[in-house]
Amino acid sequence: MIQISDNTQQIQPSKIRKMFNKALEYDHVISFTLGEPDFTASSNVVEAGCRAIREGKTKYSENAGLLALRQAIAAYLHRTEGLSYDPASQIVVTPGAMGALFLALKVLLNPGDEVIVNEPCWTNYVQQIRMCGGVPVSVKTNAQRGFDLDVSAIAEAVTDKTKAIILNSPCNPTGAVASTETLLQLAELAQKQDLVILADEVYKHILFDGRTYTSFAALPGMKERTLVIDSLSKTYAMTGWRIGYAAGPENVIRNMVKLQENVSACAATPCQVAAIEALEGPQDHLKYMVDQYRLRRDYVMRRISEIPGLSCHAPAGTFYAFIDISQLGMPCEEFAMKLLEERQVVVVPGTAFGEFGEGYIRLSYATSMQCLEQGLQELEEFVRSHKTEGDPA
Repeated sequence: MIQISDNTQQIQPSKIRKMFNKALEYDHVISFTLGEPDFTASSNVVEAGCRAIREGKTKYSENAGLLALRQAIAAYLHRTEGLSYDPASQIVVTPGAMGALFLALKVLLNPGDEVIVNEPCWTNYVQQIRMCGGVPVSVKTNAQRGFDLDVSAIAEAVTDKTKAIILNSPCNPTGAVASTETLLQLAELAQKQDLVILADEVYKHILFDGRTYTSFAALPGMKERTLVIDSLSKTYAMTGWRIGYAAGPENVIRNMVKLQENVSACAATPCQVAAIEALEGPQDHLKYMVDQYRLRRDYVMRRISEIPGLSCHAPAGTFYAFIDISQLGMPCEEFAMKLLEERQVVVVPGTAFGEFGEGYIRLSYATSMQCLEQGLQELEEFVRSHKTEGDPA
């Protein structure tokens, strides 16, 4: 019998996918699971990708990605965040932001190095750290602070083995956006402890209520110790196109390119061509999508407030609602499974995002208003049917 490596056996499948796959057993399911826009890429982006295929732009690109795309990314980062990167040496295009994050961790970590993650957090952070021989160290955030980072708690978690901190703002699953004060405190800690910041910025354009985004790399003294990780998946509704990138210090990027040569060679070339159009073309589609997400968020918040026993801190960004179900006295995984079995509505249990997610479910509102109306009505009826006898209606 073929023996599986110890490292592989440490890796746990995502509970997001567990719920997604379980839902496939039912014929008519309302799904609030995957963080995937229900929109498609804009027509100009689709046409650019199709044209690239028709014109035979289907060969390998450089391992680091098409230079034209890296130039477009450099211009985009300068335009949106005031950051200057050399497209020839400080940017690498990867198959999604997941590819960029994995390569970065593989370049940075020696066995036993620790990486701090702020939970609840995207489940793949923990698994990728382990895949790269590192040790994830979880620091709790909570609703009382609006799920903002607790820099004092992060400082207490730092040891002589700590190599990096993953910063995800706006955050999946909570929708929290780190305050400027928090970011400055984190920058001071990173400098004091000589830490690398992996800044996952994939939701940076999905912001509400007049909020603006501050890139960690733009803070004083942070560019040289920050790796910006981003993707076109959420911003431009291009999840399946698998185009992400990293921008950062030349020595890190150079080694990421070296590893990518041995993993995937390069991201798909027609998709890279389409990505140029997404970054350089009209941005109307992005504005439209964010406006729709805001309307959906507002609707979800209103409906949750009407369901007894549920509450939710209003997300400042992303397209997720992290809903507190703790008053119902039911473990979140049991809640999610029963909701699916009894009402054919699928959500993600909070423990998919770490142990601190117990007592919560994540609902993605990157879906139609019709689905939200139907699904939240089913959720309300489910909650009311399971409230213990004697509870207020």
